[in-house]
Amino acid sequence: MALRIIFMGTPDFSVPTLRALADAGHEVVAIYSQPPRPGGRRGLDLKKSPVHQAAEELGIEVFTPLNFKSDEDRQIFSSHNADVAVVVAYGLLLPEEVLNAPRLGCYNGHASLLPRWRGAAPIQRAIMAGDPQTGMNIMQMEKGLDTGPVALVRKVTIGADMTAGELHDELSDIGAKAMVDAMALLEAGDLELTAQPEDGVVYASKIDKAETRIDFDRPSTDVHNHIRGLAPFPGAWFELQINGKPERVKVLATSLAKGEGRPGDVLDDTLTVACARGAVRLTRLQKAGGKPLIAEDFLRGTAIPAGTRLS
Repeated sequence: MALRIIFMGTPDFSVPTLRALADAGHEVVAIYSQPPRPGGRRGLDLKKSPVHQAAEELGIEVFTPLNFKSDEDRQIFSSHNADVAVVVAYGLLLPEEVLNAPRLGCYNGHASLLPRWRGAAPIQRAIMAGDPQTGMNIMQMEKGLDTGPVALVRKVTIGADMTAGELHDELSDIGAKAMVDAMALLEAGDLELTAQPEDGVVYASKIDKAETRIDFDRPSTDVHNHIRGLAPFPGAWFELQINGKPERVKVLATSLAKGEGRPGDVLDDTLTVACARGAVRLTRLQKAGGKPLIAEDFLRGTAIPAGTRLS
């Protein structure tokens, strides 16, 4: 017997879970997503979220409340008579009245090994911190931020050069499968919950624009982790004089390299840059308004000879 599910999600990361639940034969009775946002070159068009677009393809009604402060929005949520709500990167904290509305509660797919990296940016923070592994947690939601008991865990190794974008895609697929498994166990009455440990809590704060500039005065491992943790979005960057004007250049991929020198100095003709300890090789770059290019192609259009200082 299929579960009646309310699905709540917004970005691309959430879409595989929505599709997997529908493919598993569950009845997705309603979908909640963040409201359409201004888009287009001039910001005049309203752009629906990836989950909103997927919902329309599936023919499922979409609800986009700004929050759940109004009685009407809460009543509408309760009126779906859902067995369970599944939440994946929805973007809103849910009040207790909403959390308690589905018969079997609300379950969240969170991209970390809880209690490490609770909060908004667990994928980026795990890479930026140099964590060797992360994973997907399926947890029962409660009022606190990512504090609920854990139902399932799927671990993932973080490769030495893996970017946040690559990890995002892998966790999205793994999370979809894990949620389908969790819902099957929940339907059968066999889903076991384990309280999170009190030790090891770390919060993954939202990425701030002020921390996206590359600081070559840090050790090469830190610089490498910082860059790949912000790739492809929002992107770590340095400033370079191009045609006599300072321009931002994003770095989308690097590798650790041998070399030493004054931090920020380019050491050779293959974009090896000195750090406080060791060096990194910049392997994929993007100028403002340009396309991402591998270093060899980038250098064909923009000369950055040895001795250039990046800041």
